[in-house]
Amino acid sequence: METLWFVLIAVLWLGYLFLEGFDFGVGMLLPVLGRDNTERRVMINTIGPVWDGNEVWLIVAIGATFAAFPGWYAALLSAAYLPLTLFLIALIGRGVAFDYRGKVDNPRWRKAWDSTIVAGSWIATLCVGLLISTTVLGLPIDANGDRVGSPFAAIRLDTVIGALAFAGYALVHGAVFTALKTEGEIRERARRVAITLAPVALLPLVALLAIVAGLWAAVVVAILGLAMWRLVADRDGQSFALMGLAIAATVAILFGSLYPNVLPSTLNDAWSLTVANTASSPYTLKVMTWVAAFGTPAVLVYQGWTYWVFRKRIGVRHIPAAH
Repeated sequence: METLWFVLIAVLWLGYLFLEGFDFGVGMLLPVLGRDNTERRVMINTIGPVWDGNEVWLIVAIGATFAAFPGWYAALLSAAYLPLTLFLIALIGRGVAFDYRGKVDNPRWRKAWDSTIVAGSWIATLCVGLLISTTVLGLPIDANGDRVGSPFAAIRLDTVIGALAFAGYALVHGAVFTALKTEGEIRERARRVAITLAPVALLPLVALLAIVAGLWAAVVVAILGLAMWRLVADRDGQSFALMGLAIAATVAILFGSLYPNVLPSTLNDAWSLTVANTASSPYTLKVMTWVAAFGTPAVLVYQGWTYWVFRKRIGVRHIPAAH
């Protein structure tokens, strides 16, 4: 049962990284792809119906970790509370900005909130990348499961590479999503940006996978290469799907290399937290499994329906003249 919930938590993180990845990417690219207010409104409207629903995956992932592996939850979140706090502030600021940017018809007002969206998207993506890479690469944990060292123990060269890895992925993923969901000049601009940025922006992701799993990084490189090839061939949907496959392979490699640990100790392998020594009781896991069996399909159907309803491309011609 512990292994099942480890896999389910990995799947929840996959859902979050895939859905919120393009969501953050759109925010990161807002001033790059949106040359004026109308084009920026087009970009925001591509994620407007779904961005808050995408965050549900994060809430469920953290909640499931707390319920299924309280030892993992306590050690990781207490050790990495500084990036986690920044992450939450960024999410709050970003959410407020989406609602407030159009409340006043003033260029300076909109510019300030657009800057908040961009900063919030970058900060949140870097922080979540740091959190996941810390989980996989480990912390200086002692025999009692306590962090040794300063509050900045989670910030090291390898975890910074991890943070850049997920930010770079989100950047390209957001550009591909924008190409998929828009028309006209914005779409063409998004395609060019994705193809141009991909070799540099995706390099940290390849480096992270090479650090963790060596030659397995080649699998993700091949998938990413196919994604860009299909984008060049004007197949936005296929490129977007391949970007999803790339992050799925990445999560499988990272969490597969982590198991049976949930948080390795960089001081002594014997002090690492594992699925066995951090899991809740079998009864708790059994109850959680029954709840998930009934609740998960309902959430998936509802979110899938939302994406289906808002599946069409949009462009500047769909934006009314009002602010």
